[in-house]
Amino acid sequence: MRWLALPWWTAQLLTGAKSFCDNPLIGSKRLNRKGLHRARVRIVHALAALRRARLGKRLEASERAQFGEQGYVLVPGFLPADQFAALREAVLARVSPAREMVQGDAITRRIAIDAEMLRDIPALRALLRAPRWTRLMHYVAGFRVEPLYYIQTILTHRLDAPADPQTHLHADTFHPTMKAWYFLTDVAAEDGPLTYVPGSHRLTPERLAWEHEKALAAPEGVDRLSARGSMRIGAEELPRLGLPDPVAFTVPANTLVVVDTCGFHARGQALRPSMRIEIWAYSRRNPFIPWLGGDILSLPGIAERRIPMLWAIRDRLRRWIGQPWRDVGRIRPDSGGPS
Repeated sequence: MRWLALPWWTAQLLTGAKSFCDNPLIGSKRLNRKGLHRARVRIVHALAALRRARLGKRLEASERAQFGEQGYVLVPGFLPADQFAALREAVLARVSPAREMVQGDAITRRIAIDAEMLRDIPALRALLRAPRWTRLMHYVAGFRVEPLYYIQTILTHRLDAPADPQTHLHADTFHPTMKAWYFLTDVAAEDGPLTYVPGSHRLTPERLAWEHEKALAAPEGVDRLSARGSMRIGAEELPRLGLPDPVAFTVPANTLVVVDTCGFHARGQALRPSMRIEIWAYSRRNPFIPWLGGDILSLPGIAERRIPMLWAIRDRLRRWIGQPWRDVGRIRPDSGGPS
């Protein structure tokens, strides 16, 4: 019966499929000793570099340089203060359908930025359509596609809970991809800030060798999340890869951070009960696609309706694929706190 799935497993090799335990070809030690994982990593990084070279022509030279060196673009004071204050007030006051996921001692709450919210908050629509904003999203993603957008709240220090797995340094996947945080609240060192290892997005010989080692160890020789393709790394391993210590984004509200999450990053350890609220963006496309656009799901009228559709589909299929995002009804982004 396993042979019937071989065409599907083979086709996945030319997609962003990353799990060493769900696809026996991706997880094959024999194929990976022959260089399968290394070849996939090399190809997708080369394609991303070509796409970014085209997209970067419209970006500020300083932003391109910062990204090339660090793997992220940090923009403090993205909006004028009065515009930001009005946007923040409108977003935090709105009651919307929300989902929550528990990981260790942290709760992640997400509210979809959908067609209804964009209609009700024109300032939010203007932000997400601003030329500088869209150029940064497209450049770091390596594609001219519309990200998924949420209002995200991170609540920390649930009582009697294990550690948050997101506090372990990791790469989301083997290929360049984008996440962005536009902070609506100040983030202090005690609040579990986003951390990132500068330069860890680059495919150096040391990083490629590390990828090869991890692929040969997977799936049984690595932790559960690494086996599923989100590779964890210990801080003690960074010097071997020629990488510095992580930096923490302890930033004031109205700061935008756009990150290549193929680089190593983590949620910092919160030292006190805290609530962090941000506009959060996510963009991940088949990394083997050489062209920039052509994404039907990015079309107006479709893009802003994707998240509610994805939630509904997963709700219907929860029996077979699970549904970690619990429906918590209509609430404000700043409602409640850790419990």
